[in-house]
Amino acid sequence: MALHETKDVSRQDADTDVFASTLSGQILPKYRIPEDHSPTEVVYELLRNELLLDGNAAQNLATFCTTWSDEGVHRLMNVCLDKNMIDKDEYPQTAEIESRCVNILADLWNAPAGTPATGCSTTGSSEAAMLGGLALKWRWRERRRAAGLPTDRPNLVCGPVQICWDKFARYFDVELRQVPLEPGATGLQPHQLAQYVDENTIGVVAILGVTYTCDYEPVAELAAELDRIQAEHGWDIPIHVDGASGGFVAPFLHPDVVWDFRLPRVASVNTSGHKYGLAPLGVGWIIWRSADMLPDDLVFKVDYLGGDMPTFALNFSRPGGEIIAQYYLFLRLGRGGYTRVQQACADTAQYLARQIADMGPFTLLYDGKGALPAVSYTLTDPDASPFTLYDLSDRLRMRGWQVPSYPLPADRDDTVIQRVLVRHGVTRDQIALLVEDLRRAVEHLTTSPPPAPATAPRSGFHH
Repeated sequence: MALHETKDVSRQDADTDVFASTLSGQILPKYRIPEDHSPTEVVYELLRNELLLDGNAAQNLATFCTTWSDEGVHRLMNVCLDKNMIDKDEYPQTAEIESRCVNILADLWNAPAGTPATGCSTTGSSEAAMLGGLALKWRWRERRRAAGLPTDRPNLVCGPVQICWDKFARYFDVELRQVPLEPGATGLQPHQLAQYVDENTIGVVAILGVTYTCDYEPVAELAAELDRIQAEHGWDIPIHVDGASGGFVAPFLHPDVVWDFRLPRVASVNTSGHKYGLAPLGVGWIIWRSADMLPDDLVFKVDYLGGDMPTFALNFSRPGGEIIAQYYLFLRLGRGGYTRVQQACADTAQYLARQIADMGPFTLLYDGKGALPAVSYTLTDPDASPFTLYDLSDRLRMRGWQVPSYPLPADRDDTVIQRVLVRHGVTRDQIALLVEDLRRAVEHLTTSPPPAPATAPRSGFHH
């Protein structure tokens, strides 16, 4: 008869069940790395359990960013975990796919025929915007130096822009001339430009999808006004279009809206691949209408990764997976697929707008038609209302919904609004459930008004 030795399985058995493991009986380390390793599945399950404390991405109606991806994206992201986008010599096919995406976007935005597409991927639209701003500043400075004029007071003119433009101005020593909103307006108006631009203006930022209200600024009309100003003063002021969201919406839903390189004054366009481009988080794009719009002095030649490669970026090493995912989506969806996805989102946003308009206490600022798939609204009579939109946001949060409330920019910062974004993966049924919760919240806050707000400022949504 064979003899068998028994094994000490006490520790092994304890670690078999995650919540009976040694690690689960401790408060997880926060300040020092542990002394020894722990089983993979135990660490994975404990961290996954902790992440349940985050909000449910499917109910996050505040973010522009992609919160749903199909299995093809997930599989390709796994394949690309080890691909460093900056190393084009080691990963030449990833670099080739980035180039294809640049060409596709240049064509989508009607870059002039016969000129090579010039652009690159970035970590998001914020970095892309800053690269566009740097090119504006460098070209303005070159023109001024060539004319023997001073270059110490550059300014950039814009309306209610996203915070990345404040960062650009501060980090790169440019005066940001942010034009206040006029009564009833939600963005920069063409007639306002004459008061703010001058010979030191490096460019005007036009927004295709205003962060606060989700509509488009009138890019063609802004360009026409700058044409008039050039005829009067001789100032040739380019436009950079911040299409962080609208750059992936307008070509499919609003092809007749002229905002892109069809306008000769548009020098560059940035967008977020990870917003309405539908790619996972971590990719943006910047395209210039022609190669001469990107000054050579901004491009670095890197030769210590195995080849002599040009690069223009604020970051260096970064993952290539999001770029591959973007190309996958271009191939899988095509123009027709992107149109169907964005139209489904727009139809759902317009359904929500109709429900909110019929609810009683709200006035729509944007009804989901003509720009982003979204809705923005305010209280019709906030002074007479028994509750604020901040109260409503808090009440909806009890049901898991993240619906932001915040004031408009100056000079309309006395108006508090709410905004709901409808993205790929946000279904009509989900929005119908939101409508029911919204009705219940309004009824509760009307019949049981919250106490008067404290003197401290209320928390809202930080862009």
